Amino acid sequence: MKKGLIAILLIIVVIAGGAWYFLSNAGNLIKEQIEKQGSTMLGTSVTVFSVDLALTEGKLSINDLDVENPTGFSDNDAFSFESVTIDLGDISGEPYTVQTVSVNAPEVLYELDASGKGNLLAIKNNLMANLPKSDAPAESSEAPNPLVIIEDVTVSKVRLKLDFTNLDTGEYKLPLEQTSYEIELPTFSAGSVGKPNGLPADQVGAAIVEKMLNNIIDQAKAEAKKRVSEAAKAKAMEKIEEGKGKLEEKAKDKLKDLLN
Repeated sequence: MKKGLIAILLIIVVIAGGAWYFLSNAGNLIKEQIEKQGSTMLGTSVTVFSVDLALTEGKLSINDLDVENPTGFSDNDAFSFESVTIDLGDISGEPYTVQTVSVNAPEVLYELDASGKGNLLAIKNNLMANLPKSDAPAESSEAPNPLVIIEDVTVSKVRLKLDFTNLDTGEYKLPLEQTSYEIELPTFSAGSVGKPNGLPADQVGAAIVEKMLNNIIDQAKAEAKKRVSEAAKAKAMEKIEEGKGKLEEKAKDKLKDLLN
């Protein structure tokens, strides 16, 4: 059963699916589909170094998956995954239940342009725009599209790089060391996908990516607000000190006038 469902793994990680492979060259075919479908759904180039299948264990590993920044941002990758591992666990019938999807050591760039628009939000918007509409009639296809449930999506050791170099913060200028820096996020669970009744397999990958992006974007925005807020407070204190200095000078001048 696990061998027969390896094709579901393709659809889980690819942002859309439709191909059903039972061939010895499945790893390369899955790699090609991840790159093709992922690039289409995310609106930017997606590349994969390799895909390893452990058929007897019901596992699939995607190695070195890179997603380029969308148009309008730097030439750096938006995010790179060292590996994505999918463990089918026990599957007895539809909806098929995948035990875990583990995203390991991703490097994520959160970049803002001058207007404050983020690269990750642009990718998410591309994804949402390319998802099938819930009220749209299902397209006929000969490829199986079973219902799938993911018990848990775990993202670990996220290295988040924040780049505010192009952000216009007005008079509240960020110090150079705060315009581009890295932090490591704690391991987090993006939760389950498709509960309770299952999600069509060709939508599961998109749901996983959306959940992961939502979590990382929220944390990146919080960090950005924190930095700008700190810069604003520093500027306010600077003005207070400047004002105090002027008052002291005025007081000295007044005292001098009185003593003359």
